[in-house]
Amino acid sequence: MATVNLTAENFNETVEKNPIVFIDFWAEWCGPCKQFGPIYEKVSNETEGVVFGKVNTEEQQDLAAYFQIRSIPTTMAIKEGVIVFNHPGLLPEEALKDVVNQVKELDMDMVRAEIAKQEANA
Repeated sequence: MATVNLTAENFNETVEKNPIVFIDFWAEWCGPCKQFGPIYEKVSNETEGVVFGKVNTEEQQDLAAYFQIRSIPTTMAIKEGVIVFNHPGLLPEEALKDVVNQVKELDMDMVRAEIAKQEANA
């Protein structure tokens, strides 16, 4: 599946309608982003059941601010509405594939239970 350009207008709908969304926060001027772009696109084309989106941080500054993006590229994964992965910096192809597989296998009932436990102790 090709990557989707995410904007403030389509971000929430994309996350709500898809169980797993990976996001590449990037900018045109960013050298590491240009290196990571083809890796991200390749993994996106090879992966079923996952939406791969891209957020241009220059054009979508409100989204970048909301997610507190301080370094680009940053790769984030949202599963069932919960951020389950957030990594600043370039990921090699095999590492990205590994993260995708781990997110697919992640038991969200356990994740939600852990979040509830942490919130109760806060």
